[in-house]
Amino acid sequence: MSERRHARRTFLREAGALGVGAAAVWAGVGNMSTAGAETVAPAPKPGRIPAAARSVRGKVYVGYQGWFAATGDGSPINTWTHWSRGTAPSPGNQTFELYPDTSAYPSSALFPTGYAPLGNGQPARLFSSYATAVIDQHFRWMQQYGIDGAALQRFGSDITAVGQPRLKQRNDIHSKARDAAQKYSRGFYIEYDISGLTDANLVSSIQSDWDSTIVGTLRLTFSPSYTREGDKPVVHLWGLGVSNRPGTVDSCVKLINWFKTKGCYVIGGVPRGWRTDSNAKPGFGPVYAALDMVSPWNVGNATVDQKLFNDDMAKLKANGQEYMPVIYPGFAWSNWKPGSPKNEIPRKSGDFMWRQAVAAARCGTHTAFIAMFDEYDEATAVAPAAENSSMIPTGQYFLTLDADGKSLSSDFYLRLSSAATKMINGSAPITPTVPIPPRV
Repeated sequence: MSERRHARRTFLREAGALGVGAAAVWAGVGNMSTAGAETVAPAPKPGRIPAAARSVRGKVYVGYQGWFAATGDGSPINTWTHWSRGTAPSPGNQTFELYPDTSAYPSSALFPTGYAPLGNGQPARLFSSYATAVIDQHFRWMQQYGIDGAALQRFGSDITAVGQPRLKQRNDIHSKARDAAQKYSRGFYIEYDISGLTDANLVSSIQSDWDSTIVGTLRLTFSPSYTREGDKPVVHLWGLGVSNRPGTVDSCVKLINWFKTKGCYVIGGVPRGWRTDSNAKPGFGPVYAALDMVSPWNVGNATVDQKLFNDDMAKLKANGQEYMPVIYPGFAWSNWKPGSPKNEIPRKSGDFMWRQAVAAARCGTHTAFIAMFDEYDEATAVAPAAENSSMIPTGQYFLTLDADGKSLSSDFYLRLSSAATKMINGSAPITPTVPIPPRV
């Protein structure tokens, strides 16, 4: 895979913000038939449904990319993906910014790079998202830190790659994520990123994938851990109304209403300026009004605007809709985009993400989306990351958690996500300042 085609990254920079989020480089299974596919999944018995999956309202979910791969990992694509451009990551050949803490993963899930050893003398190895043990560990962390569950990213360029390894890869990862969610009593739902689709195939491609693969072959919606709102399976459509993404007003409304005929609860990932048509396609009001829940994409915005959260909430409440604000730790992509600033949107040792969480809590919603769990590419990951130079390759720049002058434990942002979840869902009081210690 020599070309790195990203989904949400270029959108935010072109739209006047800074880019971030999901990309489309590969995934899942092809050769699916719709014959015999059940298109409406019955709700599991209530006693089998984890509390985290019984509703999306009042919950905090993380976006889950699951897109890192390595040569020799046994995956369908069997090549380095997202860490680098096709060959082993090495000086001058890396496309990720934040170095992960890999100490919790088994050796079988780690793969050698071309970097010098880490500052602590350990070999510089990176994980593959295809490894069952990696996905298992991710959902174990979600349970350990009280994160309700994951929105599994499913990209337009994946679902149109029928019969190709990238689609097989994506489907395998989603099946493993389902198993891990069930094991650790977490929720999960499918989030379609419409990037990579066209006006002509937007509706038909997603309809076919949902019926034949998600509900049919993979039967994900039959899992007791598949998130439901009431008896309705949750589906998230990201990119509606985004200026450089496919879809007309008519086609987007048609797709939303089609999911509703399938008995689904529909969340829309929309531009940050959705209410005013700011940096968005004009005239998409009917699309936003058709959604059950609206989730404006905030990543790339370097400020925290309480009025924005309040006004979004007021508009949706008046319409009888729900609000899922997006919060994130920080952003940078200088290793992928040479010449871009290092530490472009600083994390400020957790203060930046915490102020967003406070704004979400104060506006009155009890729901939020954390972007993202495992996005090391653009330094938005809340999963464990390198604390300092001792945990990154010698002689190579990567962002570390001490970049803003405070020593943080590698799990700091998981602990911060835990505290944010409690504050947003109302089980803990609103606290203006970060309430957790830098290290434990």
